[in-house]
Order: sequence, then C-alpha cells, then structure tokens
Amino acid sequence: MRAEFPDFRLGQVLATSFTGTLSERHGTPVERIPTPGRLVDWLAVYGLVVDACTPAQLGLAQELREAIHAAATAAATEDALPASAVRVINDHSARGGAVAVLTPGGERHWRLRPASGVADALGVIAADAISVISGERDGRLALCASPTCRAAFFDTSRSRTRRWCDMNTCGNREKKARFHANRRGSPGSALQG
Repeated sequence: MRAEFPDFRLGQVLATSFTGTLSERHGTPVERIPTPGRLVDWLAVYGLVVDACTPAQLGLAQELREAIHAAATAAATEDALPASAVRVINDHSARGGAVAVLTPGGERHWRLRPASGVADALGVIAADAISVISGERDGRLALCASPTCRAAFFDTSRSRTRRWCDMNTCGNREKKARFHANRRGSPGSALQG
C-alpha cells in the first residue's frame, strides 16, 4: 500500500466495502480512492483486476459508490430507496458484462472483458449491492454507530446486533473515547493524569 494514501477499509461484503472507500462521512471525510490508480488497486484487492482506469471511470465509480451508500442507508433505516440511486445502481449492473467462473479450487472468480474492465467491475459491485439491498442475502443492513462515520454495513452476526462498520476502526475509537471519558469522570483521576 502506498504511504501517501489512507489504508483501505476492507470487509467481507463487496458493495458495502466499496461504500467504505469514503469514510468519516459525517466528520472530516477520508477519500480512499482519490485517483484512478487507487481505484485499480482497490478493485484488485477484491479480485476485479483491471489494467487501467481513466478519470472519467473514477467519476463513474464514485457516482456508483454514493448511489449504493444512499440506497443502503435508506434500506437500513427502512426508508424508501432514492429513485436516482436505484437508477444508477441498475444502470451499472446492466452495463457490466463480467462472467463468474469457478476455479479448480472451488472459488468464484470474475472474468472481466479486456476492453471494458472497469465497467464490468462496477457491474459486479452494482449486482452485489442489489443482492444485499433487496434482502436476497442472509443478514441485515445497518449503519455504523459512530456519529462521524454512519457507514452502511451488512451485519451477518448471529444476533444481527453489530454496532460498528469495523471494530478495528470505529468500534475501537468509540471504546477508547468511552474509556477516557470514564477515567476523567472517576474519583482520583486528576491524581492519575
């Protein structure tokens, strides 16, 4: 990972992990795919290998990301899905021509067309978003409890009560803040400081 860029926040669900490429939406936003090359890097992490990406394709990817975030947020809060977000997701899904292939090891990989790799990759992400938002998969959409994050994530925990998009980032930060607030409020904490 190149040092000049923030780390990717990786998850198990493609569509909601993609929305996580813009984090801290309600604080100081952190753009994790600010350049076309960075999108190529992110796609490769998820097995969607493309040779190159143009600035226009990066713009389309960011448009899809925001549409997925808007639709997933609406689904998590049981609001009506925004029509414009649904249109963008459906358009990208329809444009994609990726083919799922089975490896000898029993894994699914995606075969992207050489001439339209980014469009195919975005189509895979859009199709994943459709399966998550429509309720086809076992789990539930939720929003991160961090007031600065509020990222949509797909909760597959047994109890479906997960609170954080990522325990290593938002959950850990919130627990540390609560710990420090409790220490400041406890008797004798002034003597410990």
